[in-house]
Amino acid sequence: MEQKRELTSVDLAALVGELGSYEGAKVDKAYLYGDDFLRLKMRDFDRGRVELLVEVGDVKRAHVADPDNVPDAPGRPPNFAMMLRNRLSGADFAGVEQFEFDRILEFHFERGDENTTIIAELFGPGNVAVLDANDEVVDSLDTVRLKSRTVAPGSQYEFPDSQGNPLRMDFEQFAASMDQSDSDIVRTLATQLNLGGLYAEELCSRAGVEKGTDIADATEEQYEALFDAAERLREQLENAELDPRIYEEDGQDVDVTPFPLSEYEGLDSRSADTFNAAVDEYFYELDRSDDDDQPAVDDSPDFESEIEKNERIIEQQQNAIQGFEQQAQEERQRAELLYERYGLVDDVLSTVQDARKRDTSWEEIADTFEDGADRGIEAAEAVVDVNGDEGTVTVRLDGTDVELDASEGVEHNADRLYTEAKRIEEKKEGAQAAIEDTREALAEVRERKKQWKQSDDEGNEGTEDEEETEDIDWLSRPSIPVRRSEQWYERFRWFYTSDDFLVIGGRDADQNEELVKKYLEPGDLFFHAQAHGGPVTVIKATGPSESGKNVDIPQQSKDEAAQFAVSYSSVWKDGRFAGDAYMVTPDQVSKTPESGEFLEKGGFAIRGDRTYFRDVAVGVAVGITCEPSTRVIGGPPSTIRDQAETWVEVEPGQYAQADVGKKLYREFRERFEDTSFVRKVASPDRIQHFLPPGGSRISED
Repeated sequence: MEQKRELTSVDLAALVGELGSYEGAKVDKAYLYGDDFLRLKMRDFDRGRVELLVEVGDVKRAHVADPDNVPDAPGRPPNFAMMLRNRLSGADFAGVEQFEFDRILEFHFERGDENTTIIAELFGPGNVAVLDANDEVVDSLDTVRLKSRTVAPGSQYEFPDSQGNPLRMDFEQFAASMDQSDSDIVRTLATQLNLGGLYAEELCSRAGVEKGTDIADATEEQYEALFDAAERLREQLENAELDPRIYEEDGQDVDVTPFPLSEYEGLDSRSADTFNAAVDEYFYELDRSDDDDQPAVDDSPDFESEIEKNERIIEQQQNAIQGFEQQAQEERQRAELLYERYGLVDDVLSTVQDARKRDTSWEEIADTFEDGADRGIEAAEAVVDVNGDEGTVTVRLDGTDVELDASEGVEHNADRLYTEAKRIEEKKEGAQAAIEDTREALAEVRERKKQWKQSDDEGNEGTEDEEETEDIDWLSRPSIPVRRSEQWYERFRWFYTSDDFLVIGGRDADQNEELVKKYLEPGDLFFHAQAHGGPVTVIKATGPSESGKNVDIPQQSKDEAAQFAVSYSSVWKDGRFAGDAYMVTPDQVSKTPESGEFLEKGGFAIRGDRTYFRDVAVGVAVGITCEPSTRVIGGPPSTIRDQAETWVEVEPGQYAQADVGKKLYREFRERFEDTSFVRKVASPDRIQHFLPPGGSRISED
């Protein structure tokens, strides 16, 4: 007998009465695991912590769980969970009801500013929809667009057509529904009367009616016996006459029911205080039995995570050193600019100091500079800010803003900037000392790893080389250990080229600005689509702290960066399949506009000749890696194919980012034996992180 994985209509009817006792509990947080498992953490005055679980994937359930049976909170909450937190935080749980006799629950929440209903569809593919007070869909795990109904953000929620409630029929309605069938009794009860297979058979057993009897041969007495059995079932549910049972077969839990069933008389069972507690125990053990089927993960020392940690710290320290160097250089350049434009700066400072001696307000001083700029006075044109609260005035000299202490002269302000540069360089020396300590720690870990491998080899002579060259079939492996560490570039768009060069791109104007100002270095290459709304794209010649002036970047890497720049631009969003891109060197990119021009945030000026890439085909693949780290990756198909264990290509299409992310998530779950691994490392939100803006679809090639 197969284990039960979905609650029935009868189960939900029994649960609704028990869940109603939690009315008044306040919502703390919402969590989403994968794309099908919702958890609401609540507080109840009498019971304390209350955990409501709703799962609508391969397993379909809804119940309150013992806190010890709740999975650990996932990492960064996806958009759906954040939306629920915004709507439900502090809201009161106002009750739950079952729609008709269908496998649909409506959870109601009330808050002073807005009421919310969560619809859990525990049938078919499963879905969760969040409705506002007007029953309009705020968001849903899946978008449904059928002729019969639509479930999509902004639409009015529509329930599926119901087959009615067999426990609310009188005898005439019951008999008429039975007579409409051309099947046998048990199939008619299961489908026409919406009872499902198990309880259709249970009614036949309780009524003493042969379940295989053809409807055409059924008698009125049999109908009456079946109707009486249905009435008794209704009374048990309405009066909460429950005696929950968890049934076992061959030492394994196979079903949970709100009362003993005649159909299971030959099975061992155990009882529970409430049906909700029985459901919680059953599905908790089901999860554990799934985990028990997986072999234990290798418990050898995790040297790789230690190495990654130290390498990450070194990278951060190198970034800090580089930042200190840049800051110190900028402070010195500002000081030098003051001396280069001594006369202009002195005019500005003298004007402010003379005005303050006459008790002129800071607002009037600012107005004076504005008037002077309108008349074309050079010193006034250089003033970009007057701050009376701080007693400062900021001037722009050769494109660089310099903040001045308005009470001091040029020399004092320059000396202050030189002093600041020296202070920053001292911080750099401290960071350099710290990086040496980290390098020693890294060397020590690598030595321990080397010694451990040598000692392990002594006990496994002749097997090491074979294991190293053996390809692991990760897709069919029942358990995959998660090995992950966050890298500095992961908040940007990114991928590694076929030649192992890091490519980073901006997600918005702020990140485009940051990439040009902070991460574009000599030796790198700058790419951009010949279209509006594209990411600044940079091929990093080397690591952030190394000189890349003499690095030769291969043509294939350049082609992949160009495809990346085009694919994540408005070319894709417009539904086009090709576009142009250009490449320049860092010294050709400037944040200083030409005279009379203006640069928006994220914009830049390009000077000199450009290398063009014409008619570049768009192309994006999203995949999952299993070694040396476990993560989602995405970018040009030519590089993702070689780096990922499995991948899916996408192209411009009609589906929204969120919907495509869910489609890919399900596709990956189909490919991996260890579906829990996919849930941990490749949630729909993480997949969506690598999808271009605009509509997409899975490529059929």
